[in-house]
Amino acid sequence: LIQAVGGLMSITGDPAGGPQKVGVAMIDVLAGLFASIGILAALRHRDATGEGQRVEINLLSSLLAALANQSSAYTAGGVVAGRMGNDHPSIAPYSAYAAADGDLVLAVGNDRQFQELCAQIGAEELADDSRFQTNESRVTNRDALREELEPRLKAQGSTTGSICSEPPGFRRAGSTTSAPPTGLPPTSVSTRPSNSPEKTAPRLPSRPTRSPSPARRSATARRPPRHPAGSSFMARSRRCRTSVPRSDQCAEIMKLPQFAEILH
Repeated sequence: LIQAVGGLMSITGDPAGGPQKVGVAMIDVLAGLFASIGILAALRHRDATGEGQRVEINLLSSLLAALANQSSAYTAGGVVAGRMGNDHPSIAPYSAYAAADGDLVLAVGNDRQFQELCAQIGAEELADDSRFQTNESRVTNRDALREELEPRLKAQGSTTGSICSEPPGFRRAGSTTSAPPTGLPPTSVSTRPSNSPEKTAPRLPSRPTRSPSPARRSATARRPPRHPAGSSFMARSRRCRTSVPRSDQCAEIMKLPQFAEILH
């Protein structure tokens, strides 16, 4: 629902098809990330001033903030984005292309990379073609560029060597289970607690140099230590919920000294 209301579905999918939602609960993830940033900012503010505060987050605002260039194009120039499939609105070639042995994703971000791409596939004349010499002209003539690229890619297949020192230069669009290129950090981490089978989960992408990101732990992993005031606070809170009207519960709980201690 939020993907529809926030406009994400209107820019996702094939141009000839209907709106499509992203294949994962992306907005929930984004809201969690934005909430974490807000919490960290509030903690820094508390460190500097001693003041606590409320941090609010909602799904729709998270999506609108994450629309990036699509939303800024509208607010700055009134451009209403539409569905473009795998194409990029302002970069070409930047899409999935048909090769001899499968779909191939190209991400060519500047003119130098385009020249190297042309050299790699034996099409140096394309780099000198006035229709494709600059990114702006390639975006304008993206359909013609596809007509030039795909026959050459179909003739060679997707494994054509290295480009810009990234082996392999072409990676199959459908090869989601292939191993990462040599030299990249591990993408998963073990989550096995004691006395349980081996399991893995995606590694957190942030990698601090002095405090490495912890591995995800399953529900059976060891819980963190309780706050010193935790037990009595929880017991008092349970009594409060059962002995006073619901409308007075919050005010009653906030009077507890443990509550203030946990906040500060």
